[in-house]
Amino acid sequence: MTDLAPAAESGSPDIPGKPTSASRTTLSHIMTHNDTNLLGTVHGGVIMKLVDDAAGAVAGRHSGGPAVTASMDEMAFLEPVRVGDLVHVKAQVNWTGRTSMEVGVRVLAERWNESDPATQVGSAYLVFAAVDADGRPRRVPPVLPETERDKRRYQEAQIRRTHRLARRRAIMDLREKRAAEGFED
Repeated sequence: MTDLAPAAESGSPDIPGKPTSASRTTLSHIMTHNDTNLLGTVHGGVIMKLVDDAAGAVAGRHSGGPAVTASMDEMAFLEPVRVGDLVHVKAQVNWTGRTSMEVGVRVLAERWNESDPATQVGSAYLVFAAVDADGRPRRVPPVLPETERDKRRYQEAQIRRTHRLARRRAIMDLREKRAAEGFED
């Protein structure tokens, strides 16, 4: 399994890797009327905060210290969440770099007073940067995928990272080109 996250790739040869399960967590919360938007369903921002909280806990566990949200992408709301729903936010580290980690999050909801299975209502991918006491980036342990699902998530995270970097590079190139042409944005 370590062939997916070699120390040389992560930039952390002297930091032992950690299995995916070492930091995986679930955060659960019952939604109340205080969480609703003008349509009477749970506000997307409430769900996003729960997602960020769970992902932050996972990133901190995996990195062994503070980690800050660097980006959130592909936040998808699949179904509305209602007052009285018990929401479960499941998070795990999918991929690690030298100082950053991608955390995948699934959001499930079930009625608090029913025995029907929970249904997936959302998902997101967040990138966290591990930081030291002065807020400077610090190295993180490589993640060691354990299951076939973990391996697939690791590989998909590498694709998302490539796309994030390419998008950032394309935007910076465009801004430089526009500046060279005399445009002030």
